[in-house]
Amino acid sequence: MNENPLHHFELHPSVPLSLFGFDISLNKAIYIMWLALAIVFGLFLLINKSGVRMVPSKMQSMAEMLLLFLRGLVDEFIGKEERKFFPFVAALFFFILSCNMIGLVPGSYTITSQIVVTGTFALIIFVMTLFIGFGRHGLHFLGILLPSGIPKVLIPLMIPIEIISMLARPFSLAVRLFANMTAGHTVLAVLFGMSLALPWFIGFLPFGFTVLINGLELMVAFIQAYIFTTLTCFYLGDVIKMH
Repeated sequence: MNENPLHHFELHPSVPLSLFGFDISLNKAIYIMWLALAIVFGLFLLINKSGVRMVPSKMQSMAEMLLLFLRGLVDEFIGKEERKFFPFVAALFFFILSCNMIGLVPGSYTITSQIVVTGTFALIIFVMTLFIGFGRHGLHFLGILLPSGIPKVLIPLMIPIEIISMLARPFSLAVRLFANMTAGHTVLAVLFGMSLALPWFIGFLPFGFTVLINGLELMVAFIQAYIFTTLTCFYLGDVIKMH
């Protein structure tokens, strides 16, 4: 009961490395990231090798269902003519989903519970939207800071508000995924610790809740990957369509 429930999120170097004074040591989070990449790559490689069948296998059916679902997000938020972003969106979704799912395995690690990881994802997407916006529209992209039909007298007020809103996007994108994954795993750690520390005739109660919440975390893992991907599509569509 005295163990820190946040102990699970600590990282310790397993292979100390440095490059030009920067610490690039290998740890559990990096191994999990490599594993998530290998799982996503391996699954699609396996599906590709098995070929597209007229009567699809269970794995092919699930892959087709998820890919059609993701393509629907791209079509809805970015546009059917912008399906070139589909590979990026699909890779992002499956990578985050794999990282979330691996974190539910006892003894593993949830890299999406690290703000530096989710923050890097969010910052890359934010910078990407800026490059796309200025690349497509030039300086006219700055017009995104002025909603259409706004009275001229409100322009000095709306521009700072829109700038703050734009800069808040990567922050909210990063914190949402980080906070949800951290909170869920912290609750699981506390309940499991209680089930071990309490007498058996009471300990089964927190253990039962641990099983239930672990099942709920499966759904949360998918939902958070979906929300992150949906917001990414929304932000990309926003800078492309300029509204």
